[in-house]
Amino acid sequence: MAKIAIVTDSNSGITQNEAKELGITVIPMPFNIGEETYYEDITLSQEQFYEYLKSDVDICTSQPAPADVMKVWDELLKEYDEIVHMPMSSGLSGSCQTAIMLSEDYDGKVCVVNNQRISVTLRQAIFDTMLLIDKGYSAKEIQKILEEDGLNASIYIMLDTLYYLKKGGRITPAAAALGTLLKLKPVLQIQGEKLDAFAKARTVSQAKSIMINAIKSDINTRFGGNPEDCCIFMAHTNSDDVINEFKQEILKEFPDREIIVDPLSLSVSCHIGPGALAVAIVKKLHV
Repeated sequence: MAKIAIVTDSNSGITQNEAKELGITVIPMPFNIGEETYYEDITLSQEQFYEYLKSDVDICTSQPAPADVMKVWDELLKEYDEIVHMPMSSGLSGSCQTAIMLSEDYDGKVCVVNNQRISVTLRQAIFDTMLLIDKGYSAKEIQKILEEDGLNASIYIMLDTLYYLKKGGRITPAAAALGTLLKLKPVLQIQGEKLDAFAKARTVSQAKSIMINAIKSDINTRFGGNPEDCCIFMAHTNSDDVINEFKQEILKEFPDREIIVDPLSLSVSCHIGPGALAVAIVKKLHV
């Protein structure tokens, strides 16, 4: 049986310390902040990121340098036979397409998974990969399974502010001004390749209800109707206290569930700002 290494990036939410415990490799995402380049969880912590964000300094996301990616692969292939490389969704970054192109020079030893995942849903796909390796699947087989399963997940995100969408050019200044005036709490969705508008709420309470109803709908219409056949995750952007309150509300709807709460990926946080709440639903992988 081939010895397979797992590589992802820090958009999975898996820290460098967790990666060491799991025996996987996490490539840090670079951020250009002012005149400097920082690397997530290496030279840029969650706390530092939000301090920079609040200071209104220019923050641009980037992708890992091709040379850095290949260096990771080359080192791993000294010990492993194959690599499953799972970057963030190709619809949200060019890093996936870059990795696919680079892998063409590795004679099938590096399989890049384009399964349209990010943050907590990408994290779950990493754990699925570990399970598939234990079951004896090859890297190519794992790539096929995960890509076919990729869309069996959704993330719903309530924004606390429209400022960062306006700053990034994702909505017009007029739309941002109107939304702020009406005190709207937009709910966005990540399902597949893009971060899209999903619904508009007037209050945080209404936005929470929209997100809870959305995951209920996914269970019933997309994932077979059995809540036990799905994993529920939560995420946030610098909102520890509020996310814990929201977790209790979700537990009332889905009692006795283990719900993991993580910070939302900084690559997403950069565009939506602090104060966001998110809930994700993932259909369990059966092989």
